Amino acid sequence: MPVLFVGHGNPMNAIEDNEFSAAWEKAARSLPTPQAILCISAHWQTDGTYVTAMEHPRTIHDFYGFPPELYAQDYPASGAPVLARSIQNILGKDRVGLDHQWGLDHGAWSVLCRMFPRADIPVVQLSLDRRMGPSAHYELGRKLQDLRRQGVLIIASGNVVHNLGHLSWDASAFDWALEFDARIKALILAGDHTAIVNYKDLGPAAKLAVPTDEHYLPLLYVLALQAPDDAVSFFAEKVTLGAISMRSVKIG
Repeated sequence: MPVLFVGHGNPMNAIEDNEFSAAWEKAARSLPTPQAILCISAHWQTDGTYVTAMEHPRTIHDFYGFPPELYAQDYPASGAPVLARSIQNILGKDRVGLDHQWGLDHGAWSVLCRMFPRADIPVVQLSLDRRMGPSAHYELGRKLQDLRRQGVLIIASGNVVHNLGHLSWDASAFDWALEFDARIKALILAGDHTAIVNYKDLGPAAKLAVPTDEHYLPLLYVLALQAPDDAVSFFAEKVTLGAISMRSVKIG
């Protein structure tokens, strides 16, 4: 099964027909039908690592200031408790807890509702342990490789560049945002995961592009799952709102 990193950006992509939602829909059509989906979203940070294990995850509207139509959205996919326990066993029961409270945040459902609108594929989410550094997240991602062979689609959702403090409401993109996005693209194509993990060493643009790491870390899980013979492609490549990269990556 291929692995995807989706630059999810504005939650309105869930209900607007635009170049990004169209790209997500097209990418989904290119995939084999998954047995289940594991989402790793920028919007679920925890102390420790958790995986959702409920039968029916709720749709979480974890944003504010948007139109009522967005809050009315529901993504009624079933959960996958058996898969959750399998992930717990793979990663270690001593380090991964089963969660029955969270559900699907907008980093997950805003993408899934465009890619799999029938909500007929079971979904679980894996949290980001805020206490771990980038290299630890990368190493954790490597342990999920067997899920690909089991037909589980792993989708990581975040943004390569994400700086809400520098948003611009016109069509322009800051030079540092374009620079960092292009640098990460080149490093992905070169297979230089070490440099991507150690992004803080990539100069001043990195500091502006990744002021906090929760939107960047999901990318590391996807790269960690890359096998030597996996093809790499990009199904969205635009920096929007000045400081949000919508770059989306398909591996395999």
